[in-house]
Amino acid sequence: MATTRKTIPKKPLREDARSTPRRRFRPVRWMLRWVFRLTFVAVSLVVMMVLLYKVVNPPTTIYMVSEARRLGAEVTHTWVRADDIAPVMLRSVVAAEDANYCNHWGFDMGAIRDAIEAGGNRGASTISQQVVKNTFLWHGRNYTRKALEALITPLMEALWSKRRILEVYLNVAEFDEGVFGVAAASQHYFGLGPGALNATQAARLAAILPDPKDRSASRPSKYVQRRAAGIRDGAATIARDGRAACFE
Repeated sequence: MATTRKTIPKKPLREDARSTPRRRFRPVRWMLRWVFRLTFVAVSLVVMMVLLYKVVNPPTTIYMVSEARRLGAEVTHTWVRADDIAPVMLRSVVAAEDANYCNHWGFDMGAIRDAIEAGGNRGASTISQQVVKNTFLWHGRNYTRKALEALITPLMEALWSKRRILEVYLNVAEFDEGVFGVAAASQHYFGLGPGALNATQAARLAAILPDPKDRSASRPSKYVQRRAAGIRDGAATIARDGRAACFE
């Protein structure tokens, strides 16, 4: 007797098992997603660099590298701790460049207002801003660098001590063509270590900082002598009135 096989009907596929249509590509959403990711990575790298240089001395800077390439020779640069720099040197650069250094968070708003009222003919850059420019960025006037400087300066002020900022400043500043840092500068001009500088020598080094390629601390012009005399008095003043307390 022949047997009949029962045919079991196939169950219909569930809706979630069927192939789903491809999502529509949205270029604006895709672009915004990648902008966010890249911004996050960039900000993270900046924060990491600022944190790293809080404890690690920058081996070089973009400007040092460009100057070495331009001169076709190695620049002179030796790192020195703030503890090994004459205290009067620290006071002198503050008196010369940023007398309210201990009283601001990276931007001297009073100096900025004065510069605006003077039509932009006066500088209002603080030591903190100069450290950011010299250590993390590049020289030159453009809005991109200025924007980055404005973002990094308060971050550095929040993470570093005032003494550390000043230490880095004195080690990366240019004091003559191819001469970077106070250790190289004190040897270059006076044949001394930075810890042996007296008040006059420190004031002269501070006096040439705005234009180091055209000024000399060992053969000062009358202008440099006058400026150095004012800086020496200013350094003594901030030592008396407490404006040097944040880095001493």
